[in-house]
Amino acid sequence: MLSRTVTCGQIREAHIGQTVRLNGWVNSYRDHGNLIFIDLRDRYGLTQLVFDKEDAHNAQAEIMAMADKLRSEDVIAIEGQVRTRIGGENPKLPTGKVEVVVKLLEVLNKTSNPPFQPDDNAALPNEELRLTHRYIDLRRPSMQNVLTARHRLYKATRSYFDENGFTEVETPILYKSTPEGAREFIVPCRNVPGTFYALPQSPQLFKQILMVAGVDRYMQICRCFRDEDPRADRQPEFTQIDLEMSFVRREHIIEMMEGFVRRLWQEMAGYAVPKIQQMSYRQAMEDYGIDRPDTRYDLRIKDISVFAATVDFNVFKGALEKGKDRPAFNSKRGVVKAMRVPGGAEKLTRKMTDGYAEFVKGFGAGGVAVVKVIKGEDGGAKLDTGIAKFLEPVKGAFLEATGAQIGDTVLFAADTYAVATKAIGELRQKVARDMGMVPKPGAEGGPWNFLWVVDFPMFEKNKETGKWVAMHHPFTSPRDDQMRAFLDADVEDEDTIEGIVSAGYDIVLNGQEIAGGSVRIHDGAVQSKVFKLLGLTPESAREKFSFLLEALSFGAPPHAGIAFGLDRLVMNFVGTDNIRDVIAFPKTQIGADLMTKAPSQVPEKSQSEVHIKSTWVPPAKGAVQPG
Repeated sequence: MLSRTVTCGQIREAHIGQTVRLNGWVNSYRDHGNLIFIDLRDRYGLTQLVFDKEDAHNAQAEIMAMADKLRSEDVIAIEGQVRTRIGGENPKLPTGKVEVVVKLLEVLNKTSNPPFQPDDNAALPNEELRLTHRYIDLRRPSMQNVLTARHRLYKATRSYFDENGFTEVETPILYKSTPEGAREFIVPCRNVPGTFYALPQSPQLFKQILMVAGVDRYMQICRCFRDEDPRADRQPEFTQIDLEMSFVRREHIIEMMEGFVRRLWQEMAGYAVPKIQQMSYRQAMEDYGIDRPDTRYDLRIKDISVFAATVDFNVFKGALEKGKDRPAFNSKRGVVKAMRVPGGAEKLTRKMTDGYAEFVKGFGAGGVAVVKVIKGEDGGAKLDTGIAKFLEPVKGAFLEATGAQIGDTVLFAADTYAVATKAIGELRQKVARDMGMVPKPGAEGGPWNFLWVVDFPMFEKNKETGKWVAMHHPFTSPRDDQMRAFLDADVEDEDTIEGIVSAGYDIVLNGQEIAGGSVRIHDGAVQSKVFKLLGLTPESAREKFSFLLEALSFGAPPHAGIAFGLDRLVMNFVGTDNIRDVIAFPKTQIGADLMTKAPSQVPEKSQSEVHIKSTWVPPAKGAVQPG
């Protein structure tokens, strides 16, 4: 083989007159009579090749015959001389001022007719075809750039944490099943019939054990697995940057991780991240209706319950009667939330606001009340449409409570705190998109809005089971000033439990959580109390977590940690909202690998060797399949 001396992206004017060797794929083929032009591609770029029938050194009929048969995606090796590009340079290419006149040609592999061309300038085929032939899709320059960006992120991550005294430790992939929270992938154990491993959803317990073991500062770029229901932004296997530190408080973690974020964005995007502001969970929910607010646009939500109590409107009255004896911000207490949409009176049509009423029903709300503020005949504010007749008698108070001005639309959600806040928070994001408020990357004000969200509730009720669950995970500590209330809390005292604040924290970027963590529990008695509030009996807790409880009894230091979603980080750097674009070999939304055809059935013999048997029965021929 003619082994390359340069890559297809390296050749410049300094190479003119030199003899070089190139290897790569035929990107395009053009026959101009006496000249054949080929763009040769590798992961580094493109170089134009010229086969000249009139060149004295290239008159061999055999080489020209071979060149004439080349087609896109054939793999070749060439040797030739670099010269100034004839016919004008191509300013779009780094190699655009030169070309290579081919003297020797070796066809390394002819291609079958590809199902599509790996060309970023052409219309992409459907994603199913791309994933089925991922090896072709990955040849596209944009996909090569994704893989390179991912590699650079790995490198920057390891460099930063190595400089700051972290030790990278690999934790087990085969783990003990602890069926709480998201579903696990289970693996049968051949040597111990009837037993199973689980694939880890995160290395959480192992990294805490490492702190007990004195590792002090741990990091790992690790694979995690969750057998969740289909979601567009999730994968059954994903990568996270996992971190833990001993003898620290929350502010130490925040300082270290802000440094990491600054390093990443400087190296990957050339962007200097300013000091990251902090916002409490409660403030985020009050102002934005979501715990990962997108602060690139200022579309705030207001609690107008005090004002709403003065309005003779049954929807408001009915909502405010719910849980009226509950504490403020309690999930069961009735509230009325309002969102002022500047310019909405003109831009939000009746069809759109009717659609919003249907939209919020998906989040448990009964609908959306609407009022527009328009200019009256006297030049002052006039309320129009929707519930205007109920608000007109208290118009002045309404305008003061909502801040509404002429030209605005105000949208209302009235229900329990949990339902109304969730509904209007989701609606806020939809309205922002409809109004064109979400800036594009590079828009004025910068493309990156970072935010620490802190002081999350420690527990929340599972809607399906009615049981308490940990909002972050069950190893998160209460905030220091909440410890007494936590230890005194009774499982039946819903209001007290719901009000306990944890030492949890997330990093949010442009409305997307990119990292989450907490101060951990390092006291066995506190951990046992968490398990009790979550409904685990002492026996059940010991069965599932005896190793952790035992480890905490042997001198566990205070410790805290965080994990970054590596795939989401890459998505931000390469500018895609599709997680499958940043993973070399992703799964579909239902967890299928279209290239290898996984998952697949396993022969009964293989099942019996690991002591399992499938209970799935194939549907009868011709039967209607669900869904």
